[in-house]
Amino acid sequence: MKKGRLILGSTMLISLLTACGGADTPGGEETVQNSRTTHQGISWKGEAKGVKLEDTDQKIETTLTLDDEGIIKDVRMDFLTLKDGEWLARNNPEAEVSIDFSVDPQAAVPGSEYKKGVSMFDIKTNDMMSFYALGVDGDGTVALAIVDAVIRYKLEAKLEPGFDFDSKVGELTINNGIVPTVRTSRSGLVKPEEWTEVEGRNIFDLHIFNHVISDYGVLEGIDETSTVGEMLTAMGVEFQDGAPVQMDPTHGFHSSGGWKGNYDSIAEYLKGKNANEVTSLIDWSVPRYAKGINEDNAFGMDSKAGATRTAQDSFDSIAGSTVRMSRENTSYQAALVDAGIISEEEVIKGRF
Repeated sequence: MKKGRLILGSTMLISLLTACGGADTPGGEETVQNSRTTHQGISWKGEAKGVKLEDTDQKIETTLTLDDEGIIKDVRMDFLTLKDGEWLARNNPEAEVSIDFSVDPQAAVPGSEYKKGVSMFDIKTNDMMSFYALGVDGDGTVALAIVDAVIRYKLEAKLEPGFDFDSKVGELTINNGIVPTVRTSRSGLVKPEEWTEVEGRNIFDLHIFNHVISDYGVLEGIDETSTVGEMLTAMGVEFQDGAPVQMDPTHGFHSSGGWKGNYDSIAEYLKGKNANEVTSLIDWSVPRYAKGINEDNAFGMDSKAGATRTAQDSFDSIAGSTVRMSRENTSYQAALVDAGIISEEEVIKGRF
């Protein structure tokens, strides 16, 4: 028996169709304006396990604006986390970055006995996914921090005067050019217990999924065979006579652009489509996804042969996004329930 879910949605009438028609044009002709309504859906951490919305500390909210034919006119998706009694959007790209060039980065202690390392960077932001920051000191020292989305560590490089910027990016490897100083999340796909598990690897070959760094965004076209100078130039560093020019700290997001970039891509994918036809962000007919749905309509909760617990496609994307999508899909489908397009029983509860 499928369990129902709590749908907290709102429907707001923005403009009404009336029997009297629409507005008069300058030529005296009458036009009809479509009505627009907004609908909200929420998915949250622990939902598939019976946790109530009011007891969670993470949720995804999707707000759809539809016209009277169901065409999606606008989409807003937010990943919210509760900190100190306040809901903060993880997809807020704002950040404050400062660099202490006198610091030499030191590696964190990984694994179950995790201990933070020593960082050159002081970063305040809600969104560390695919985050990068860099700056150039007056003597030409380059400080670079780039967050790897697979191991979820901030990798830092301090490139001092005399560094050969014609050297290959692939020569900067874990603890030999790039130092994993701070863990940014506990939910990494790869969770090294010892750095020896990944030493010798560079930012582009830590995992097969790291192809997104070269395939999208600011580092598109850059790979381990590129020079360090080419990579830094793509990230905004200018060179004069082969030496980097002083630059204040700056930041951005590589790959698909962090949470905001991925959610903006979902919005662009959906805009203009008919919500009556797009009733899911995921194609659940794909066998490895379909086998992951249990009798409670929850995805990724049970281990089954031939099934996956993660609905993600970093190569071709899902609904324009390269992140795992089952929880975003739940939020989207909940908005469709609020719109009366699908029933609660049709909602697939994703793994948060």
